[in-house]
Amino acid sequence: MITISCYNIKGGVGKTTTAVNLAYLASLDGAKVLVWDLDPQGAASFYFRVKPKVKGGVRRLFQKKSVTDNYIKGTDYGNIDILPADFSYRNMDILLEGSKKPRSRLRKILKSLSDDYDYVILDCPPSFSMVSESIFYASDVLLIPTIPTPLSLRTFEQILKYGDKKILGNVKLLPFFSMVDRRKNMHRAMIENPPKKGPAFLKSSIPYASEVERMGIKREPVTVYAQSSAAAQSYIALWKEIKSKLN
Repeated sequence: MITISCYNIKGGVGKTTTAVNLAYLASLDGAKVLVWDLDPQGAASFYFRVKPKVKGGVRRLFQKKSVTDNYIKGTDYGNIDILPADFSYRNMDILLEGSKKPRSRLRKILKSLSDDYDYVILDCPPSFSMVSESIFYASDVLLIPTIPTPLSLRTFEQILKYGDKKILGNVKLLPFFSMVDRRKNMHRAMIENPPKKGPAFLKSSIPYASEVERMGIKREPVTVYAQSSAAAQSYIALWKEIKSKLN
C-alpha cells in the first residue's frame, strides 16, 4: 500500500481537487483506493457525496486499533472508499499531543488497512502542526500543489525547511504547479524557471479552469464529466508522471 498525501500549508491551492481526481484515475487502473478526508471542512467528502461525519468523532476513531466499516464509506465508484471528514478533526492536534507516540498514530491506523488498499490518498488540512508531522510520518509521498506566485513559493520553501530538520524523514516530495493561468506573465515565468532548491517540480501542471471549479456543482471528478477538457487531460498526465516516480 502506498500512502500519498496532498499537502500544503497554504489553503486554496488545489489539494482536494487533486486528491479526488487522482483517486479516480488510480481506480481506473484497477487499484483499490481509500481517500481519507482529514480536513474538518470536508470538501473531499462533499465531492464524493458522503456526509462528513465519523461515528464518535476523532476521539473514538483514535481509540480503535483498526479502522472498521463503521468508519469507512463506499462511494459512487466501485474501487474508491472514503474515510470521511468530521468537524471534530479540528481537535486532532489536541488529541495527538495528549497521546503516546503522537507522530505514529496515523501511521498505525493506516497500517491496519494495508491489506485492503493499493493506495491511500490523504486530503490534508493546511497547517504546520502535530497533525502535519503525523501525516509526514505516515506518508510515502508528499504531493505539494503550488500556485506559481511568490507567496505560494514561500510556503513551499517553508516545507523544505521542515525537511531540513529531518521531520519529513524518507518521504518523497513531489511538488507541482497548480491553478496555472498562462495568460499571466508571472505564472509563465515561474513555470519556465522553477525553484532550483529542493526537489524538482513535476513537468505536469494543472491549469486554472472553470471545469475544475464545476466540481463543486457536479460533485464528481473533472475526469468524469469533462474528460476531454484540458484540466482533465492535465490530471491524467499528472497521475502518469506520479506513477513513473513511484516506480
